[in-house]
Amino acid sequence: MTSPGHPAPATLAQKLVARAAGMEAVVPGTVVTCRVDLAMSHDSSGPRRVAPLLRELGAKVWDPERYVIVTDHFVPAADPEAETIVRFARDWARDAGLRHVIDGEGICHVVLPERGHVLPGRFIVGGDSHSPTGGAFGAYMFGIGATEMAGVLATGEIWLRVPHTIRLHWNGRLADGVCAKDMMLFLCARLGMGGGRYEAVEFSGDAVTALPMQERMTLTNMTAELGAQTGLIAPDDTTLRWLADTGVAPQTLAAIDVAHWRTDAGAAVLEDHRFDAATLPPQVAAPHSPANSAPVEQAAGEVIDIAYLGACTGAKLEDMRMAARVLRGRRIASGVTLQVAPASLRDQQQAEREGTLAALRDAGAQLLPNACNACAGYGPTRFGASARAIASTARNFPGRMGDAGSAVWLGSPLTVAASAVAGRITDPRTMLS
Repeated sequence: MTSPGHPAPATLAQKLVARAAGMEAVVPGTVVTCRVDLAMSHDSSGPRRVAPLLRELGAKVWDPERYVIVTDHFVPAADPEAETIVRFARDWARDAGLRHVIDGEGICHVVLPERGHVLPGRFIVGGDSHSPTGGAFGAYMFGIGATEMAGVLATGEIWLRVPHTIRLHWNGRLADGVCAKDMMLFLCARLGMGGGRYEAVEFSGDAVTALPMQERMTLTNMTAELGAQTGLIAPDDTTLRWLADTGVAPQTLAAIDVAHWRTDAGAAVLEDHRFDAATLPPQVAAPHSPANSAPVEQAAGEVIDIAYLGACTGAKLEDMRMAARVLRGRRIASGVTLQVAPASLRDQQQAEREGTLAALRDAGAQLLPNACNACAGYGPTRFGASARAIASTARNFPGRMGDAGSAVWLGSPLTVAASAVAGRITDPRTMLS
């Protein structure tokens, strides 16, 4: 029994929602009104969708400081229609007085935290299904549609059903050659693409806390593939160091109480799953779903002609570093195209400075713009009808990355790189010293 003045133990999700709702505590299943700290849209989901709705409402953006526009889906423009979409986003953002427009410098889920917009404790909405990426920083972030976004932009608020928490606890440490992408592909197969039940998924355990921030971002990003509303990881010193390195002010970081933003001992969860990270092998998802995942040996030998290192789950700096481990001193196989689309300009520049990008180019990689590219299927990079590809993207649904006749397997950056060298899907551990 809870004593007067001592609230019941709460999950991280409940604490984040309670803060946004201005309440001491919230109860899963109830509906509350939350104040939004930040909203984010990209060129596809943003101005062209919400501008007509705001015009119909006779409303303006409630706070131009709190709405970020990122151009990433239709850049570089592949046709006049794409040019019109991007131009409209730029012009509307200017006319609306928006202070934060990140134009052609990377994928929204990567550049948003790079710019210091995603901090522990914040409540954020995004106009994209992979918006749960922000949960890696201990923020409550989730994706919404254009109608909901218009409501947020007009009022600065949104209704929310307080979620239950599904805990995914990973004991031990990942083996060399295994990474966050493998964890998520395994979970897609084990729990299914509805396993998140549109609740809050929280990742915990030694294997999770040992991950660098960009690997944590891969975990929370792909909670969308589990059908969860958001994915969360409790912030810690790793979080604060990464934010400091991106330029977040020391006084801002000093004000963050990381000890508060974590699930209390004894807090009730809807489900509690436990996994042994040390026994997890590399995973590969066969066409045409992330749920078709299995240990790499089951797909080994499948001939590929494209190896695609891109997307918010597969071309961040950490991802490129992993691929470079495999590719240094090697060349891609004859007949294979290795495409690399760095997830952000900042990550590309750092990869260039440290020699990571040189290792990829020396192996034969083709460098693509800092954008969603083939992952979103809107740009000039699309897979043809006969393509057989392995990609570090989050989804391999029919036609998503090009012609519906293409076959796309999903793997980690390590597996993509190893497969590019071999010309067929390959266990990356065979190429790591």
